[in-house]
Amino acid sequence: MLTSNLNEILVTQLSTFEVKGGDVMHGMKKNDLGYLGFEEVYFSLINPKAVKAWKKHNRMTLNLVVPSGKVRFVFCDPLRDYQYRVEDIGEDNYVRLTVPPGIWFGFQGIALKPSLVTNIANLQHDATEVERQAVSSFNYQWKKI
Repeated sequence: MLTSNLNEILVTQLSTFEVKGGDVMHGMKKNDLGYLGFEEVYFSLINPKAVKAWKKHNRMTLNLVVPSGKVRFVFCDPLRDYQYRVEDIGEDNYVRLTVPPGIWFGFQGIALKPSLVTNIANLQHDATEVERQAVSSFNYQWKKI
């Protein structure tokens, strides 16, 4: 059985470069910590106040970046008395979260506009490797905006 450890989530500061006409924002390089190769990059929009929860990948490592807006990620470890770890990332805290397999998580749009979540995944999407639970399955109080 795969066990999770919230301390294994890696937070990596990312660079933004001012360029005439629009900034350039780094996401990931092949020599970065957390890079395990990639098979898929996908984007997910989340509206203000919306919550997308809960899911757990059993084999996929996630590399989550929010280049536009702001998102609250909540990670849960039900094996350790439902401990939670919260990371707010986005334009004003531009980092990448590397999340190993086996950790339950959900996220909420906490900007006043839709936010863009990018995942640089080491595996292609496979519906058989992910588990899902209803948002009410975990006793977490999402932020009131």
